[in-house]
Amino acid sequence: MFVSTAFAQTAEGSAGGMDIMGMLPLVLLFVLLYFLMIRPQAKKQKEHKATLDALQKGDEVVAGGGLLGKITHVGEQFVTIEIASGTEIVVQKPSVQTVLPKGTLKSATN
Repeated sequence: MFVSTAFAQTAEGSAGGMDIMGMLPLVLLFVLLYFLMIRPQAKKQKEHKATLDALQKGDEVVAGGGLLGKITHVGEQFVTIEIASGTEIVVQKPSVQTVLPKGTLKSATN
C-alpha cells in the first residue's frame, strides 16, 4: 500500500544512436578493405589491359609459363610469338604478362 509499482523507463533517444555507432566499425572496415585490397587490384587490372591494348609487332614479351619471345602478329584476341628462329606459337592476349625493353632477348640468350 505504501509501495507503488515501479515501471522501467525506456531510453528513447539512445536507441537510434546505438545503431549508427554499432555499424561504424563495419563501415570503417569496408573502407579500409577498399583502399588496401580492392583499389590496388583494380588499378593493376587497368594497367594490364592498357599494356595488352598497346601490343604491337616487334615487342619482346614474357607470356604465361615464362615463355620469352618477339611478337610477329597481333590479332583481336590472339598474339603470335616467335620463341626461336622459325618457331612461332599462338597465345591468347591475356597470357602476355610483361612487355620487355627492346634488346632483352639478345642479352638473355647470350
